[in-house]
Order: sequence, then C-alpha cells, then structure tokens
Amino acid sequence: MSDRYQDLAHNPIGKFLVKNLGLPNPPYLERYTGGPLVRGTVLTGSATNGAVAKAVTAALKSAKIEATGVAAGSKTYKGLVFDASGIDSAAGLVALQEFFTPVLRQVAPNARVVVIGALPSEAASEGAAIAQRALEGFTRSLGKEIGGGSTVNLVLVAKGAEKALGSTLGFLLSPKSAYVSGQVVRVGTTGITSAPTVKELEKPLAGKVALVTGASRGLGEADMRVLARDGATVIGLDVPPLEADLKALATELGGGYIVGDITADDAPETIAAYVKEHHGGIDIIVHNAGITRDKRLRNMKSENWQLVVDISVGAPQRITDHLLDQGLLNDGGRVVGIASIAGIAGNNGQTNYASAKAGVIGWIESLSARVADRGITANVIAPGFMETEMVKTIPLGVREAGRRMNSMSQGGLPVDVAETIAWLASPGTGAVSGNVIGVNGQMLLGAS
Repeated sequence: MSDRYQDLAHNPIGKFLVKNLGLPNPPYLERYTGGPLVRGTVLTGSATNGAVAKAVTAALKSAKIEATGVAAGSKTYKGLVFDASGIDSAAGLVALQEFFTPVLRQVAPNARVVVIGALPSEAASEGAAIAQRALEGFTRSLGKEIGGGSTVNLVLVAKGAEKALGSTLGFLLSPKSAYVSGQVVRVGTTGITSAPTVKELEKPLAGKVALVTGASRGLGEADMRVLARDGATVIGLDVPPLEADLKALATELGGGYIVGDITADDAPETIAAYVKEHHGGIDIIVHNAGITRDKRLRNMKSENWQLVVDISVGAPQRITDHLLDQGLLNDGGRVVGIASIAGIAGNNGQTNYASAKAGVIGWIESLSARVADRGITANVIAPGFMETEMVKTIPLGVREAGRRMNSMSQGGLPVDVAETIAWLASPGTGAVSGNVIGVNGQMLLGAS
C-alpha cells in the first residue's frame, strides 16, 4: 500500500509545510538491491581496552566493507562502529560522546551506526555493569535523533564470542537492516560462541532447505523470495484456499509446497513426511503463519481466542518438536518465530493476539537453550506496523498513527522482515540465539 503522505512530504510544498509546522518527515529508505553490503566508508573507533576492535576489523575485511579508523573532517561516512566493551565506569561513558559528537554531522543519509558492548551479566565490576547497561539507553536515544533514514543498534558480545560478529555486523551495516533500529542483539548467550565465516556473500544459504508457513502472500511471500535469493531451497506451506498462489510462488522460486492447516491434528506428521521424502531434513523453519480476531476481552469468543493462540504459537511448537523428535531439523538449524510489537507493548482489542505473540517469545527463549547443544539457534522477530494488504482494513487515523509513531515516520515493508530472517538463517549467525529483534523502525511509544 502506497504512503501518499511520504510522497507529499518530499515535494516542494510538502517540504515547506513539514519544516515549518514540525510535521513527521518520513525519509525514503535505502534497501538492499544486490552488490556490496555497504556502498561507502565505515569509520571505526574504540574505547580504551576494547575487547572486540580486532574482531571488528577482521569482520569488515571479510565482508569486503571499506573501513578506516581515522576520521577526516571532509569525509562522509556510511557507517560508524564503536567498540564500547572496555568502558568500565560511569565516568568512562564520556568516550561515547567523544567519538560520536565530532562525526555525526558527517554521516550520509541512510547511514548505519553500531555500538558494540559486553554483556552486563558478565561484567567484572559494578562500574562495568553500569556502563555496559547504559549502552542501551545511549543507542536507543541516538536512534531517535539521528534522522535521515539512519539506524542505530547495539550488539552485546559474550566472552569468547568476539569472532562470531561477522554476519551480524554485516547485516546491521547494510541496507538489509533498513527498518531495524534501537535493537539489542546478544551474541553468544546460549553457549554457542562460534560461527563459520560466510564466504559466499551473495548466496549464504546455498545448500540449505527452508520451510515457511503462511507462505503464499504478504510477509510469507517476501520470506520465500529473500531466502531463495540467498540460495536456499524453499518449501512453502499455506491453507487450501490459497493453494493456487502458493503453487505459483513455489514454482517460480524452484521450490516445493505443502497445502494444509497447521492446527490440524496430523499437521506435524504431514509436514515431517514431506520433508523426509523430498529433502531428508530441513535447515530453516520460519513460523510465519498468523491471524487476528480482534475484540475487546469482554466480547471475546472462546473459539477466536483459541484459534489465534494455536496458529501463532501452539501449532509452531508442536511442529518444531515433532521435527526435532524425528531428527528432521538438521544440526546447526535455524528456528525463527514471528511475534509482534503487540506481544511486547500490548494493543487495545488484541488480548488474544498479544498473548499469542508474547507466548512466541517465551517459547523461543526456552527452545533456544534446549537445542543449543546441537548448534541450532532459535530467535524471534517482532514486526511493528507493516505495509501489507491487512492495513487497508485499519481506520485512517489508526493507520497514520501506526506509520508515523516510529523513528522512521513510516511503515515497514515485508522485505524488511524477510531480510532479518535471512540474516538469522545464515550459517554466520550461529552465535545469535534466544534474541527478540524488533523490525519496527524503532517505535516511539511502548517497547522498542
């Protein structure tokens, strides 16, 4: 669905009104269209005793990202990376100001800022715990003031996981993360502290098999397309009424498809039988299927409560457990659950949906610990306002509020969720597990 206000804000009259009336000014976001991950130079810096500076340099070199550690007054930067892991006191936080203040006017539109810290729970002193936790407030505030379509994110690295930064750094510095800002990515928290370096940057998922539920349209279709673009063999699953769309998409992408209802009693067995017969196992499963049945709780019907919860989290749990029990989710596999900002911040009239999506987070956090010994990761994506067909049914006032009340002043696109899934699915992201990643442009109210 087109954003007419965004177009208006960029014509001469609109620019005048936006500037003089203080109206939201949604920039045109730069998204990935192939080629280099970063088109420009990344400036790096480090506080005293930073633990990841060398790993950052190696990761940028491996990803073929141009970087420098020396600021030049006339240079424009497409990215800024600062290693704050060595800050061990409240007073030491001034290192953030000393690095960023002189260069913030030199960032290009749609730039990427990444701060890297240590896990506060692993801090060697109280001062270090204070400083490392303070990084969340810093990055989220900077994300709300930087403007120009730029993003700011924080990466917290467990001890020993410094060399597993490559895939995450590449994603957060690239246009693939256009609608991901104000997020905290934790690396190495489930005991998986290493990941291979991805050599095929254009096809990181080559040789992998991915299953996407709710695959025929919207977010699911975008997931299928991006995973296939990155080299995966895709299997789509959707309900019988959408079989024609599902078949056409799977055929176009050279993949397979399963027609069925994931809440059916025999759904886990049906999926497992298809996977075993056609591929012998899968490497990636994306639980995208979901519905809404909105009513305030006093008017809620039991069947609408149960259906929403079962599609979002009950069925995904049963299907994943069956694939694990049958040995059909390969070692080193990836499980991605789809939650929602509603499951974090709540939403009027969506007690069933918010419960379901918060339940996804609880399930994935538990699952990530349970499967870590097999090198399997489990993560959650929590989308915000997305420009899908569903938004056409939302009243205009609510729709505009959803679009404007984030740091980007606009809704996200299905591809923004899909790019985030592809990052989590990459072999190089093997040390990222148990995370909740908001793809929401950094919501201004509620949780970020």
